[in-house]
Amino acid sequence: MGRPTPTAPTLWLRPPRAVIRRSRGLWAWESALSRHGLGPVAGVDEAGRGACAGPLVVAACVPRPGEDARWAGLTDSKLLSEPARERYYDLIVRRAEDWAVVVIPPTEVDRRGVHAANVDGMRRAVARLAGPPGYVLTDGFRVPGLTVPSLAVPKGDLTAACVAAASVLAKVTRDRIMAELDGEHPGYGFAEHKGYCTPVHDRALAERGPCAEHRFSFVNVARARAVRAEAGVVHNSPVHGSSSVAARVAEGGAGGRVPAVGSEVSA
Repeated sequence: MGRPTPTAPTLWLRPPRAVIRRSRGLWAWESALSRHGLGPVAGVDEAGRGACAGPLVVAACVPRPGEDARWAGLTDSKLLSEPARERYYDLIVRRAEDWAVVVIPPTEVDRRGVHAANVDGMRRAVARLAGPPGYVLTDGFRVPGLTVPSLAVPKGDLTAACVAAASVLAKVTRDRIMAELDGEHPGYGFAEHKGYCTPVHDRALAERGPCAEHRFSFVNVARARAVRAEAGVVHNSPVHGSSSVAARVAEGGAGGRVPAVGSEVSA
């Protein structure tokens, strides 16, 4: 016997496809998901994934519905000027329905690996929201273990307002932390390059060796430490991750305050 033809009622059980209305621009994803009863929509992104020094910072953000006009011009934080990022940061912490930031110290990045620490940080950021979102959009890769439905959106920080907002929260928080670390560990240029691999940073590593805020699992940092050890230079930097920024208990949120390294804050 052949396979029976599905009856009409069976076909009617198929849910309607969600239509992404590109006319909504950066808000198309949130609009489509909300129309299907899947809001509120949270976006998640990180800053510092490729840096060889400083923390990895992950943020989650749920924009307030109907705020499209207020956030005009919002995009991937890397494409915004520093003054623009600061303006959007202040707007987001004041106007977002919910937001949370998780700061992952270099020790955890070294111990777990960048990707594993990043994925876990994204789960923690969503869990720190005041209430569970209806849906989560992540930037580029899937995040297993979330307790709500989620979708990895290619170039999400360019195409989804909630992800772009999360990218601003993460980058501004991390940039402020790196500026403070520049005062504690002068000579590396942390305030300038924010811990990423640049010629200036590479020269400082060669001349001074790594400090407590470097990620020793990164090849260039391990190499700089090994070269100095071979030359008989004693590595006498503070215990990894023991800076006062890491130890400081600070509040996050509005008013320009940043969370302490290793802390988690929310709106």
